[in-house]
Amino acid sequence: MHTNMIEYLNIFIQVVEQGSFTKAADVLQIHRPTVSKAIQQIENDLGVKLIHRTTRKLSVTAEGDEFYHHARHVLAEVNDMMASFSPTLPPRGRLRLDVPLALAHAILIPNLRDFRALYPGIEVVLVSSDKKTDLITEGVDCLVRLGTLQDSSFVSRRLGDIRMVTCAAPSYLREYGRPETLADLDQHRAVNFFSDHSREVMEWKFIEDGSVVSLRPASSMLVDNSDILLSCGLAGLGIIQATFDALAPHLSSGALEEVLTQYPSVSKPVSVMYPDRRYLSPKVRVFIDWFTDVMATQIR
Repeated sequence: MHTNMIEYLNIFIQVVEQGSFTKAADVLQIHRPTVSKAIQQIENDLGVKLIHRTTRKLSVTAEGDEFYHHARHVLAEVNDMMASFSPTLPPRGRLRLDVPLALAHAILIPNLRDFRALYPGIEVVLVSSDKKTDLITEGVDCLVRLGTLQDSSFVSRRLGDIRMVTCAAPSYLREYGRPETLADLDQHRAVNFFSDHSREVMEWKFIEDGSVVSLRPASSMLVDNSDILLSCGLAGLGIIQATFDALAPHLSSGALEEVLTQYPSVSKPVSVMYPDRRYLSPKVRVFIDWFTDVMATQIR
């Protein structure tokens, strides 16, 4: 490998993104022949054509497109490594996050403008679902999890606990009545949440006489998505138990009503996880610190 290969990779990335040798040279503030030399050197070393170019048009080959994505990843890792030893450099690069839908809707997204203002050099890639994510194979930098953690191979930081509530739509309560005791749930319909990974139906947990009571009410429906869970609750399909922050607007508007208020729902832990590496990327570190502060204002 040439000693200036990192420079060549950066030139190649700019050529692809700018769609022009001349524009890439302008962005990098170098001479156009230097750009041509870099691309030619990479192609010679690889023995493949990365870019088709004529006097009027430039196009990236299939091999060039694949090489481009690998090159971006390599340079991002190099920049992260250098920034980790250079505290004077602001964190930058692409930050890949995986956050449960309920937390993304109610907490992360409403506060994300503040994070972007603090760290304009970080590009956030947000994957949001309620499915189990593999940090390594899916290239996620860190993920936020709601509930008890199972992934012991990763580093985790517990942010605290978030309030859960049990509620139903007025239309459901008019048709089926309001449960007054936990035993009354046997006579009601519930929309339950199940894990896409383990297929396990999530328990509902309450505090009764100072002790935790775990229940799995009989299901009228089973869902694996918190957005769908909320929609089912709003449609009057059954009683639901979910995070307070996600339900708060609907409780305030009257679209949902809290039930069994004399039996507080047990809060769920919120944690952030990331791969166990020798050093923590600056972009991941600043996100974790920032989100910890955000959650401290939300957790009840």
